[in-house]
Parts: sequence; C-alpha cells; structure tokens
Amino acid sequence: MTATVETLQRPLMEGRYRLLVDAITDYAIYMLDTEGHVSSWNAGAQRLKGYSEREILGQHFSNFYLPEDKVSGLPAKALATAASVGRFENEGWHVRKDGNRFWAHVVIDAIRDPNGQLLGFAKITRDLSERRAAEAELRKSEEQFRLLVQGVTDYAIYMLDPTGNVSSWNAGAQRIKGYQPEEIIGQHFSSFYTEEDRADELPRKALETAAAEGRFEKEGWRIRKDGTRFWASVIIDAIRNEEGELLGFAKVTRDITEKRESQRALDQAREELFQAQKMEAVGQLTGGVAHDFNNLLMAVLGSLEIARRRALRGEDVVPMIDNAIKGAQRGAAVTQRLLAFSRKQELELQSVDVVDLVRGMTELLQQSIGPEIEIRTNFPLVLPKVLSDQNQLESALLNLAVNARDAMPDGGQITFAAVTRQIANGQIPQLKAGRYVCLSVEDQGDGMDATTLEAATTPFFTTKGIGKGTGLGLSMVQGLMAQSGGKLVLRSEKGRGTTAELWLPVATEMETPDAIDIPQVDETPVAVRPLTVLAVDDDPLVLMNTVLMLEDLGHTPIEAQSAEEALRMLEQTAGIDLVVTDHAMPKMTGVQLAEEVAKLRPDLGLVLATGYAELPSDQGVDLVRLTKPFSQKQLAAALAKATKSPQLDRDRETSSGC
Repeated sequence: MTATVETLQRPLMEGRYRLLVDAITDYAIYMLDTEGHVSSWNAGAQRLKGYSEREILGQHFSNFYLPEDKVSGLPAKALATAASVGRFENEGWHVRKDGNRFWAHVVIDAIRDPNGQLLGFAKITRDLSERRAAEAELRKSEEQFRLLVQGVTDYAIYMLDPTGNVSSWNAGAQRIKGYQPEEIIGQHFSSFYTEEDRADELPRKALETAAAEGRFEKEGWRIRKDGTRFWASVIIDAIRNEEGELLGFAKVTRDITEKRESQRALDQAREELFQAQKMEAVGQLTGGVAHDFNNLLMAVLGSLEIARRRALRGEDVVPMIDNAIKGAQRGAAVTQRLLAFSRKQELELQSVDVVDLVRGMTELLQQSIGPEIEIRTNFPLVLPKVLSDQNQLESALLNLAVNARDAMPDGGQITFAAVTRQIANGQIPQLKAGRYVCLSVEDQGDGMDATTLEAATTPFFTTKGIGKGTGLGLSMVQGLMAQSGGKLVLRSEKGRGTTAELWLPVATEMETPDAIDIPQVDETPVAVRPLTVLAVDDDPLVLMNTVLMLEDLGHTPIEAQSAEEALRMLEQTAGIDLVVTDHAMPKMTGVQLAEEVAKLRPDLGLVLATGYAELPSDQGVDLVRLTKPFSQKQLAAALAKATKSPQLDRDRETSSGC
C-alpha cells in the first residue's frame, strides 16, 4: 500500500519541483550529465546566459567559460572536483550567448543515486556583476579618501584606537606636530598635551566626552616634537560600527596660532576705535540725555508735588504716586539708550494690549508734554494684541510724543490711533506678509521736507537746538520695530505735520504667550515630537552648538555647512522634518535657501537664525525667526512654531497706510 502511494506521489512532487525551478529567474539552475552536457534549463538560465532551452540542451557547459579558462581545463577540473568531494564553488568571468562577460558565482553539486552511482551534476549560477562593481567602486572610494587625507597638510588628521593610541598619521599631522609616522604610531596622543593639561587629565576627559556624546571640541595649547607650543583647534569624533561598538576616534587638529594673534590684534583695534567713536559722541549725548531726563523729572516731580498737597489735605494720593513710579521707570529706560548705542538690546517680547498701554500712560504723557498740547485717541472697539517689548514700546511712544510737542511750540493736538491691516509681500518695504496693528502718532506741527525726513532715523541726527535732543530717539524706535518683526514708517510734508506709524505684528499669529499671565519665566523647553532636523551654518562652532542643542532636545540632527550642501541633502535624504538655517552665509543666504527649499519641499518647516535686525524685504516665504544668540528654550519654541501651519487671515487689506 505504501509503495503504491509513493509511486503515485513521486510524479506529483517532481512536477512541483520542476515548476519551482522554472519559476526562478534570478539564478541559472540546470542539470549536466556526467560528461558536462546540459540536460535541463530553467528560466533563470535563459535570462542570465541568453540561450533558449532548445538551443542549449545537449551542448557542453564549457561554452559558458572564457577561452583561456577552457584552455586551462577549468570546466573539467570543476566537474572532477564536484565528483570527488561532492561540490565545487568558484567566482569568475563567464560568457553569455552574445559574447558579453559577467562575473558569476558558480556552485556545482554531484548528483548520485541511492547506490552512489554518479547521475550527473546540478549547476547553480548567479550574476554578481553589480556587486563586484560596487565593491570595486568602494575600494576606489576608500583609496581616494586615503589619498585625500594623506594629501591634506593644513590639518593634522589621524586615528586613535579606543585607548587613545595613534593608529594612523597624515602629512598634515607630520608637518604640524613634527613626528614621523614610525615615531608616533602606537604612542598615546597625550604626548601632544601640555603638562598642565595632562595633570588635569584633559586627554582622558576628551576621549570620555567623545565616547559619551559622539564629539569633543576645544581650543588650547599643544606641544610639538621639538617642545614648542602652538594654539590648536581640536575636534575628536567617536567612530562606531553598525552595532554601536566603539572602534576608536578620528582626531582633527588645526594650528590657529596666527589666526588667534590676528584676532586679538583686530579686537584691540576695534575696541580702540569704538572707544574713540563713543568719546566723540559723548558731547552730543550729554545734553540730549539731560533733556530727556528733564522731561521725565517734570512728570515725577509734578506728580509728587501734587501728591504732597493732596496728602496734607487727607486726599487719595495713590494715583499720583503710581504716576511718579511710571515716570521713574521710564527714566531708567532712557539709560538703556546708552547701552543700545554700543550693542543691540535684548528684547522681552510678549503680548501687549496697545489700547490699555496708551490709556495707562496718558497721564504721564500729558505731564511730559505740558498743558498746551491736547492728547486725543482714536482706537477701534476691538483691536488684537501685538508682539513687542512693553517697556521699550512705552519709551518709544513717549519719545514720539515729545518729538511731536517740540514740533508744535505754540501748542496743538497729538492723536494716537490704531488699525488692523493685512499686509502682502512687498506692500511695505522690509515688512513681510502678515497681519499687523498700525499704531500711529500724528501731530499738527511744521512737518519735514524730503531731505530731513530721509535722515530723521539716523543716529545723532536732530533738528532740535543744542541740549534739546540726543538724536537717538527715532533710531531707537526704528531698532525696536525691526527687532520685534515690525517697522517704523514716517510720513511727513513741510507745513502739514508728521505721522509716525509703528507697524507691529499681531501676537496671536506669532503664537506668543501673554507674559502678563505668567508670574515667572519658565525655563522648561517647549515639548515637540522627535524630529529629524537639518541644521545649516557655515560656522562649524555654531553648527556644532545647534546640533548639540537639538540632540539634547531629543531630535535627530543632520549637519550642513553651506546652503548648497543643505539642498543636496534634501534631495538625497528622506525623512527630514525641519530646517534650521543661519542667514548670513557665503554664496547663498538663509533667506535664499528658504526660497529654494520652498520650491523643493513646500511642506517643510524652516527656522531662520540671525543676529541681524533687518532682513530683505522681497523674501517670498514665511519664516520662523530665531534671534542669535539663542537659548535652548528659544530654539525649542521656534521648532514648535515651525512645525505648525500658519493660519493666514483670508480678509487681506491692500492699503499700505494707517
């Protein structure tokens, strides 16, 4: 009964095996008789070799070998080896029907019956031409890389084993350090450090930092073979295999002694020039600052004098004291102009209610400008909050009010007004598209001619008499607007008064929390889902700092040292969620990169990091701006902002004036 079942099943199983073998197209699988003639042929054999089954059956398999291999007897040796040991395996060149060569992996197995009688051979051939070409290309690339590293003479580039012993040495290392390869390979890299650094265990700490964080970077004194010192920039990168096992370290050292000395000399010259310029300006500042302080002291002293009289009468004096406090606080803000003269002020941007701000300082404004000037306000019933520094904005409005008063020596009217506008790109120079509140201060004074209007915001330019102005007021207002993402626009004609427009971005669009509702500063970074972030900066130190911040926030950073490199990475690398780029870079700026990214990946968020107050006005993309230098919290907030799609107001208004 069993024999009958086996007899019935055998043809079925043989048929299934035949279908399986014929279905395989990546391998040539065929049978040879004991003499090496082809006795079966599958679809894979036809694809690889080029012969149809009818053409090749009965032909000797040596047709697939090179003439020199046939002369050397390789086909016969292959069959003899398979017959004697059961298997033959080899790689080499084989020939297709059309004469083309391909690199093949060949396995020949001897086929015997249950009695050990040789029935023939099973031959499996695989085309490895692509793999061999890839391996050859890899070897070529590795050789080119080796030659490149060896050819670099401005940098010492060498490898360390996991314990810190030198395992390779390039020409740059030989030139900078003074050691020949045979002198230093196998020695510990701590030989390059000063005695003080070795006593402080800096070499050990450097390797531990690189192993733990992936990278170590530092500048310091290093020692050459002859004992002389040089100031070095050092980078140590940990090298790991695919399993994460530490293989060693790559160390790059650059001699920057001349650069350091040149920079020190340049810094000293700049400081001397800067001090000279400031001394020249002291004369102009002295009278002007005294004038501004006098205005504020009038408000403070006037409020205190009235409060004293009311207190003697037993009346409420709290409003007068509050007004004096506000005046004193604004007096402190005046001193910040001196700091702003030497460096840009760090703003505390927050949501500000313009209507409440103006109404809250109306009494102080009236005290400052005198009873001859009438203050009027013209605000809509509903006005969104703006993004600005509240203290600096108050100081700016006080400056504009005093300027308006000085333009009306015989008295007049100052009008504070506000309106919301939707601005398109290019509608107002140097102001990007978005929703803004235009806060204006209008006077009825003599106005300015075109020449005066053009120079009005220049530092130290003033039309007031000696001792009546610093010439810094309007330039400070202009700086405040630029730093808060807005713009100062002056409109004036001779004999027709002046209107100062403060274009302030609406706070709700910037997603900035209202600082009034926050009792203290929260230093906790904004939580964002893990992102793959492409960080772009031509300064490697800044780039490394950004990368470390991103890694510490739980993101995966990818580095690019130029805009061109960033674009290549975007084309070649999948999965990038966001781009953080510097603005001032050679060949292509951050804004220009943003425009190219928008064409390449319109769905990709982008954060522009810059230390400049103003950016080109013709930028065609919406950017999240990050002011340099930035903290980790500020970076996290910018990432959170950039990962959300901007919600633009559909009701765009086209008027460029208030």
